[in-house]
Amino acid sequence: MKKFVIDGKSITVNSLYSMVHDAGKFELANEAKTEIKKSRDYIEGRIAKGEVMYGVNTGFGAFSSVRISDSQIEQLQKNLIRSHSVGIGEPFTKFQSKAMMILRANTLARGFSGIRVETVEKILEFLNNDLIPVIPSQGSVGASGDLAPLSHLALTLMGEGDIWSADGKSFGNELKGVKPLELKAKEGLSLINGCQVMTAVGMLALYDSRQLLKIADISGAMSLEGLRGSRGPFDPLIAATRPHMGEAPTAKNLLRVMGAKSEISESHLENDPRVQDAYSLRCMPAVHGAAKMAVDYCVKVLETEANSATDNPLVFADAGKILSCGNFHGMPVAHAMDFAAIAISSLASISHERISKFISTQMSELPPFLAPNGGLNSGHMIVQVASASLVSENKVLAHPASVDSMPTSAEKEDHVSMGTIAARKFAKVVENAQNVFAMEFLASTQALDMIAPLQPTDGVKVAFDVIRTEVPFAKEDRIFAKDVAKIRAMIQSGKIVTAVEVKVGELHA
Repeated sequence: MKKFVIDGKSITVNSLYSMVHDAGKFELANEAKTEIKKSRDYIEGRIAKGEVMYGVNTGFGAFSSVRISDSQIEQLQKNLIRSHSVGIGEPFTKFQSKAMMILRANTLARGFSGIRVETVEKILEFLNNDLIPVIPSQGSVGASGDLAPLSHLALTLMGEGDIWSADGKSFGNELKGVKPLELKAKEGLSLINGCQVMTAVGMLALYDSRQLLKIADISGAMSLEGLRGSRGPFDPLIAATRPHMGEAPTAKNLLRVMGAKSEISESHLENDPRVQDAYSLRCMPAVHGAAKMAVDYCVKVLETEANSATDNPLVFADAGKILSCGNFHGMPVAHAMDFAAIAISSLASISHERISKFISTQMSELPPFLAPNGGLNSGHMIVQVASASLVSENKVLAHPASVDSMPTSAEKEDHVSMGTIAARKFAKVVENAQNVFAMEFLASTQALDMIAPLQPTDGVKVAFDVIRTEVPFAKEDRIFAKDVAKIRAMIQSGKIVTAVEVKVGELHA
């Protein structure tokens, strides 16, 4: 079993994915314990002196001027969590909620929140006992933190919220012998100030996006072979004249996946009268490469956020200060999530155009709609229609959430990020894109069988063989939705990428 050490500064997209999906035991780093205790001791010292501090012995938001007596401080924290638990709608998945808990513990481990070591360790205890809260997905505007959804997380720590079953398909409220958390001064506020909901959802979707970047190059290479396109546009000389960081690696990926030549590429050189291929084939280095650059930027933003202190107020014990601030505001994440949604929507769009080329007799010499005995069989007619539907839906989902703002809390919180909406939309865009690429693989494998005995080589042949282990050539119409689901599962599991990389080496994402 792995050991996952929470230290406040080391979480990455890859490590978070591992923490969420792999078996392991969570523990708090000793250095983090020291920093947490230092800020807690400082807070308690100032409480003992009778000082007034926002969120410690005052009300919240527009009630910040209301002084709370020392005897009511703990009740104040409980009231905060209960009143803010106003999440709406379908819950986030168990995996997403687990990621939120990990990120919440990690930001508290920075030691700037003034909470107890025991509070962070309680989150880890819940994680170690698979006590994952059920958190509704709607209700956050992403400004004073993800207040509503994080309140449902805190509510479960208090023993008052729902908990996912082991399989993530149902829920109850059994704590399995684990004692609930008793909130002390400031701890309720510290548990809900921050962007860990949008960041968790976004980081898991970015992990899948990185896989999609490789899938796009593999799928694009297979489509180029199936459409008997030219390798010429991927010559390294071309990318060197336009040094965007994503372009040359994409061209290199495509050439490695396709190999130096194949029977198909040789036939293209000998017999094909076309001078240039369609943009969806010829411009893959530019389009796929741009998506790589966007995802790389977004990963950096969210990894920074995951290892940041996002509470308010922040406690600087060494400087002798407790400072109110706006580190909880989700705009950095919101912008990144909107950008990521745009990039992956574009990636799915170019995939759809390649699907469209397969079914058109104007763009290929393949049978119409890839249908043997067309007329009796409709072939991939509605595969392309379904792909168009998903790509169009992504256009709606790619509309930025971060350009909107709506004042809340009696104008006290007058500018908000809508970052959680942006992250939720992005996760759906990624899901749609996975299905579009599954449809492209369905079409390209069908095409490759139809141009036999000409054969692809290297990574294309490997990917083709992997898909054919579960999805055979369609000699006649069948329920293609089942094929798409099988191929999408291969994309999600990394089965296709892993097999190709064993053959041609690691691809650039």
